[in-house]
Amino acid sequence: MSESLHTLEAMPTARQAGCPFDPPKELVQAREHGPISRFTFADGHEGWVVTGYELVRSVLADQRFSSRKELMLHHPTIDFGDIEVPPAPPGEFLLMDDPQHSRYRKPLVGKFTVRRMRQLTERVEQVTAEHLDAMEQAGPSADLVTAFAKPIPAVIICELLGVPYADRDSFQENIDKFLGGEVGDEELIAAYVETQQYLAELVAAKRANPTDDVLSDLLDSDLTDEELKGIALILLSAGFDTTANMLALGTFALLRNPEQLAALRADPELADGAVEELLRYLSVAKQFMRVALEDVELGGQSIKAGATLILSYATANRDPERFTDPHALDLRRQEGGHLAFSHGIHQCLGQQLARVELRVALPALVNRFPSLRLAVPADEVALRPESADIYGVKSLPVTWDA
Repeated sequence: MSESLHTLEAMPTARQAGCPFDPPKELVQAREHGPISRFTFADGHEGWVVTGYELVRSVLADQRFSSRKELMLHHPTIDFGDIEVPPAPPGEFLLMDDPQHSRYRKPLVGKFTVRRMRQLTERVEQVTAEHLDAMEQAGPSADLVTAFAKPIPAVIICELLGVPYADRDSFQENIDKFLGGEVGDEELIAAYVETQQYLAELVAAKRANPTDDVLSDLLDSDLTDEELKGIALILLSAGFDTTANMLALGTFALLRNPEQLAALRADPELADGAVEELLRYLSVAKQFMRVALEDVELGGQSIKAGATLILSYATANRDPERFTDPHALDLRRQEGGHLAFSHGIHQCLGQQLARVELRVALPALVNRFPSLRLAVPADEVALRPESADIYGVKSLPVTWDA
């Protein structure tokens, strides 16, 4: 075993003051010691934190490391004792391995191709323009989260899945509660249960009266209503929360990097590169866990069967061995291959949808409001806690010249 092996004493729970876009400094320091560190979980389990790009990518591509929910027995900061973890509910394929994972994912792949998602561009442009118009009429100030970042992906993903317009606000509120890391356990569970009940009713409604949407398209498959409900939950929550936080946090990052913001305004051709760089730089899906199914050699270390690994996407995407000057936001960066959408069999199914939404909405926003700026000091912008599954801002007060 390497004598230089680093031990991460505790998982950081806060970002450094004044650095809202950078990973917690303790994780960055751990990566500086090497791409993998020992870590003792809250219940005493001896596991690992993987912080280097190549090792994170290799684990994600290696099916000797499992995503199964029932194996996720250890939490970095909470000791759950001897509680038994059940398998993932039917359809919730993010917490499954093959072949169960592929059974649920395969019918969806053709519905989220690059071509199909690009066909949505005109609708995304329309929805974006509607919300920019409303901002302008109500302005010259707004909370960008509620006026822009949340409603655009909520409208698009709800339309894709056939969620009635009248139900979108309550759906959005409940998703916020069980993914935002800010409500108590009782309220979180209530929001999750309410969402499950709603989706069960939605699937039943589609059975009775199919419409032109992804959920109705799946009715001809061998998937049960319970499985369809689980798939809908994954698509709705992932399709809304990640993009909403990228829109808000991405705008915040651009406002804090005025040269990059000016470059995006000046060059429409920069939009694609800007989206990829913001995805890398921000890594709003900060980390995920895997469990070794057998003894594995990783980065020169012996990983024992049953060991839990925390994969830090945020530090992998800032690894100087993979990206030049990784802590700088550079919209003209030529190095691709970030892990913001993960890698391997669990690579984000909706990544092309997210790209379309970001590619349309961010340039439209900054060009509609050339004088857009923060309405509060940067250090007063309220950030989501590190306990949230997806990193972002709670609100982003902005203003502009009328």
